[in-house]
Amino acid sequence: MSTKSADSGRVHDAPSNNWVYRVLPRPLWPYAQLARWDRPIGWQLLMWPCFWSAGLAANAAASLGTFAFGPFVFHLILFFIGSVAMRGAGCTYNDIIDHDIDMAVARTRSRPLPSGRVSRRQAKIFMVLQALVGLVVLLQFNTFSILLGVFSLVFVAIYPFAKRFTDWPQFFLGLAFSWGALMGWAAQFGEISAAAAILYAAAIAWTVGYDTIYAYQDKEDDELIGVRSTARRFGERPRPWLLALYGLTVVLLFVSFAAAGAGLLAYAALLVAAVLLFYQILVLDIHDAAQCLALFRFNNLVGLILFAGLIASLLVRLV
Repeated sequence: MSTKSADSGRVHDAPSNNWVYRVLPRPLWPYAQLARWDRPIGWQLLMWPCFWSAGLAANAAASLGTFAFGPFVFHLILFFIGSVAMRGAGCTYNDIIDHDIDMAVARTRSRPLPSGRVSRRQAKIFMVLQALVGLVVLLQFNTFSILLGVFSLVFVAIYPFAKRFTDWPQFFLGLAFSWGALMGWAAQFGEISAAAAILYAAAIAWTVGYDTIYAYQDKEDDELIGVRSTARRFGERPRPWLLALYGLTVVLLFVSFAAAGAGLLAYAALLVAAVLLFYQILVLDIHDAAQCLALFRFNNLVGLILFAGLIASLLVRLV
């Protein structure tokens, strides 16, 4: 199966009809795969905490009479570009670190590095180029946001190694992937408030939850090669853990919205998002890898609904 994927120039765990294979010339496919452009769910999940934070800050700024539409839209564009670039750089870095592990896991064996379609040197150069794009984006923000963004690299650097020393690598992913929950607020106000810090904690709990579901795809391979994860830690009984994680997510989001003075429509969206989160727990079959992947991707809708609620709340306040 992995050999067939490698021969076709595609990877086993990504859609074969993605735009990457229709638009890009074949020599660029391995780089698109390193950056996961053929799997947008990663940058989407990285982007939503940024957008939530920007939306929450916009609600707070509107209540103070300091909201400006132009900078808000510009920040959203920057967060989108930065999410794509830094997710790509992070995935490339992760693949370089996990080269040997990926060769031992069926789902990842067809990726560009273990399949030999790019060299480690080529991957490192590509990683740097993507990071430079992220740097250009970061430099568009205020000084506090720039320093805050640079500090996030500590968690980005640690994450690929976490699976080697803890059963909770998803927590370290959450620390890195949820950083945008601080950035949106910092971009608006040049500081961090309690609302932003609580939003960050909520995003971490959300990330641990959805990435645990994702990790059940690899649980058997991880056990064979000694890679640790929350999926292995929770074993055959993930539901109580997921209930706690997603429940904590909802409670913390509620508190964050209240601290920032978000409007009623933000809470309505939170209620819908809560239903979608607990739906995942209800239907989860940890022995069905395809369903685990589908439920993981389902969280993009959760992120979108929460952001839409914050925007609706903002618009009501501005009218």
